[in-house]
Amino acid sequence: MIDAIRKNEAQKNFRKYLEEGLLVKQTDNLAKNKYVENAELSLRAAQELMQSQLKPHLWVIVISYYSMFYTANAVLLHLGYKTQDKISHKVTSDSLIALVLDKLKKELLEDYEAMQQDALEIAAAKAESVIESYSYELDKRSRFQYNMLEQTKENKAKTSFKRASEFVFEMKKLLK
Repeated sequence: MIDAIRKNEAQKNFRKYLEEGLLVKQTDNLAKNKYVENAELSLRAAQELMQSQLKPHLWVIVISYYSMFYTANAVLLHLGYKTQDKISHKVTSDSLIALVLDKLKKELLEDYEAMQQDALEIAAAKAESVIESYSYELDKRSRFQYNMLEQTKENKAKTSFKRASEFVFEMKKLLK
């Protein structure tokens, strides 16, 4: 977790970087796109290195970090800030905390809330489907016992088994 002391330090550093010109207000779509391209290339390179016989763990770590560094700088440019050459990694780190952390939290919370709503809808539909399958099987059993061809009975039996298995599996969860 990033504690309050670190957040305060990053905020102070961010203001200092702006004053000292280590970070400038600037947008540059060409540079932003190049950062994104470099990030994607770095990830692919790291993945290929992981799969190689050499297993160069150090370089996988370094290249993976640079994919993050490039992406972070693309985000900063998107927000209107460009790091300069001096201590750029530290400037990027502090700027992420000062500018991006709260935005990312908000975005993730919105995503979580949407996923939660989707999960509730899926669970409700699943629950209804499980209970409804009991009624389907009740009706089918009646028809099955009295007037059906053998091939039809086999197909219906397979469906019944699948539904029953799912029903039992889901209902057992309620017993815990």
